[in-house]
Amino acid sequence: MKFPNKLYTYNDSVISKLPVILKQIENNKDLSLSDLYYSVNSKFQNITEFLDALDCLYTLGKIEYSFDSRRVNNVI
Repeated sequence: MKFPNKLYTYNDSVISKLPVILKQIENNKDLSLSDLYYSVNSKFQNITEFLDALDCLYTLGKIEYSFDSRRVNNVI
């Protein structure tokens, strides 16, 4: 997971990608992980970077994952 430091700028870090995911979830309230990835994959270098961003958002309590419906939801 890349965080801003001497080696990585803010734009290269995972933190800069968090708003991209949040905006997409806000626009489409209820998305599967694959639909979410396909809608934002142009902003990420690879799927690992995408999963790192999801991990950060989940840990911060900004998104939740429903295991029953297998969907990502925005937390207000």
